[in-house]
Formats: sequence, structure tokens, C-alpha cells
Amino acid sequence: MTDSFNDPRFVAGVIFFNGGDWYASHDLFEELWQETAEPERRWLQGIVQIAVALLHGERGNSHGAMVLLGEGLGRLRSAQASPAHWLEDPLIKPCQQRLWALQQGEVPLVEPLPQLIFSRPEDG
Repeated sequence: MTDSFNDPRFVAGVIFFNGGDWYASHDLFEELWQETAEPERRWLQGIVQIAVALLHGERGNSHGAMVLLGEGLGRLRSAQASPAHWLEDPLIKPCQQRLWALQQGEVPLVEPLPQLIFSRPEDG
């Protein structure tokens, strides 16, 4: 099994995700997810689902975006492992806001984009 969070594809996936290239990030994270065992597997699956949800949202598939945002957030909440120094709020809060808007039948705000942010170890 792969040490997914230290794999170069993980870093590339984060860069694509944070740049709004949901498709490319999805591809990399899905590759890692397929090679990864629990407990890291669930977290990666959540990120894959969120990336696909954001892609659906861009393409006007509100229902697909809503379903996958809900599933992805659920997987992240229940994950027993996440990458070291991962800051949840820059990802979770914008996703929750988008999900809420979609559930209300509204068009979600474009900004802020969900981000995968990690603190430096010395930042605590």
C-alpha cells in the first residue's frame, strides 16, 4: 500500500485542487484512493467526491454537486486519518456553504473556493 499523504501525486493533487482544476485533482486523488487502505482511504474518497461535486457545480449539474458534496463532507467527518497539519476550515466551510445554497435551490457563491491548506509544523 501507498503512503498516500507523502506521495508526490498527493502534492500535485493539492496544487490542482487549490487552482480550481477539479478534474485533474480528482484523477490524482482517485488513483491514490484506489491504492490506499483505511484509515487514509476514507479521507481521500471524501476529497475525490468533493472535487467531482465542484466539477458538477461548474457544469451546471446542481443535483450531482449537492449529492456529492454531502457524501464527501460526510466521509471527511468520519475519516479516522487525515494528512498531518491539515486545516479543515478552508475546505469544509466553503463546501458547507455551497451545499446549503444548493439545498435551498440557490446558486452557490463562487468565492471563496474550497482549499486544501496545511499549516507548517512550526505554526502549531
